[in-house]
Amino acid sequence: MVASSSSLNAAVVDWYALHARALPWRRDSTTAWHVLVSEVMLQQTPVERVTPVYEEWTSRWPTPSALAAEPSGEAVRAWGRLGYPRRALRLHAAATAIRDRHDGVVPEDVDELRALPGVGEYTAAAVAVFAYGHRHAVLDTNVRRVLARVFDGTALPAPGLTAAERAQALGVLPDDRSTAARWSIGVMELGALVCTARSPRCGVCPVREWCRWYDAGRPAYDGPLRRTQTYAGTDRQCRGRLLAVLREVEGPVGGEVLRAVWEDATQRERALDGLLDDRLVALVGDDLYALPD
Repeated sequence: MVASSSSLNAAVVDWYALHARALPWRRDSTTAWHVLVSEVMLQQTPVERVTPVYEEWTSRWPTPSALAAEPSGEAVRAWGRLGYPRRALRLHAAATAIRDRHDGVVPEDVDELRALPGVGEYTAAAVAVFAYGHRHAVLDTNVRRVLARVFDGTALPAPGLTAAERAQALGVLPDDRSTAARWSIGVMELGALVCTARSPRCGVCPVREWCRWYDAGRPAYDGPLRRTQTYAGTDRQCRGRLLAVLREVEGPVGGEVLRAVWEDATQRERALDGLLDDRLVALVGDDLYALPD
């Protein structure tokens, strides 16, 4: 029978103590700024791709004020090939706000965190919990999948976060702050390493005895269709090609150089217009482009 019991909590916390990955944002020296950087970088991006870029960023910009002192284009350049480069601009904007509004210190209050540019519900909760040890439900894709299987008996959660999920996550959260923080990171790690979307390792799962999905024979997902993301040939790929040219050089680049990297002129111009609109690229002269100041 599933219950938000101390035994379930303890199973996750104990498992995490033995199996946690030694990731750079989990070091004893990690600051709230490091946590914020890692959480933004990890959105829709695998750990192995994030790690080297995270190390470079936190070495170059160990504080929000250090990043805020540089042009936003440098954040875009250093973002490299992580994808979704608007995240770099949001981190730069958040760093500037932290410098200007919070004396360079990442706030620990969830509402103040959510007021930062580009910081949403999940990221605010993650920083408050993982950096400051507060008691909040931290609901990323991995956590939502674990809770859906254990408590609801479904293979995957609903496509969008629901009020019922929030209430459920708060209900299972341990009362003690420090235990709640360890539970939060533990259940996230469990979803990343064991209770995965495609190949769950139920044989070694520490919460199998409480899992309704396992008890039901692991039924297949039968909810709303989920969109699968493609990349090859998309505007995203085109945007990435154009940004790659600008990242690799200092100073402006002529339009003829950009036009040479993508054959489809209509798609290329649409992608370039989008980059200009998103302020990832700046028009600095007649047919001259550069990363933003």
